[in-house]
Amino acid sequence: MPTVLRIGALRVVVYPNDHRPAHVHVIGQGHDAVFELNVPPGSVALRENYGFAFSEISAIRRVLVQNLAFLLAEWEKIHGPA
Repeated sequence: MPTVLRIGALRVVVYPNDHRPAHVHVIGQGHDAVFELNVPPGSVALRENYGFAFSEISAIRRVLVQNLAFLLAEWEKIHGPA
């Protein structure tokens, strides 16, 4: 499971054997969240949250939006075009 970005102690991961649509898993502190990338275009949407507080999710989402082009490029390296 390639870590494509770090947000403090959190890892942003793209699983090689995962499914579409393009998404990342954010893992750390005993929690896990899944964010869809570019759905709708230009955005990041929370799909699943296992343990992060709302304020943490908001902060994570902001960083993911700032890095959206990079994250989509990393997804495409592993899975092909999103």
